[in-house]
Amino acid sequence: MTKAVRGAIQVAKNDQHSIYVASQRLVAETLRVNMIRREDLVSIIFSLTLDLDAGNPATGLREKGFEETPLLCAQEARVEGGMPRIIRVLITFESKPARKVKAVYLDGAEALRPDLAMGRPS
Repeated sequence: MTKAVRGAIQVAKNDQHSIYVASQRLVAETLRVNMIRREDLVSIIFSLTLDLDAGNPATGLREKGFEETPLLCAQEARVEGGMPRIIRVLITFESKPARKVKAVYLDGAEALRPDLAMGRPS
């Protein structure tokens, strides 16, 4: 069965290194919390707020050995009053049907979805 889990992280500043490190950390933590093996990944989609334009999260993730996983980046819809410097992720993977997933929100992004950030299944 194909499942998906989401997450988000607020990046400290708009530079390539910060974007790469934040996206790598977000994916690593989401995989760890949900016990997802790399071989079970179907794809990973990132979105970034408009103020993050110094780097591509997919490029940063490829540096960590994700060359075989289809990766895609998109620009987040601009929303007035939206939280700045946010990378969101949607990870699709193969899993057993009864498995619950937990969304992962880091470094201030917990404010986006406090209902999910407390470890409740998404």
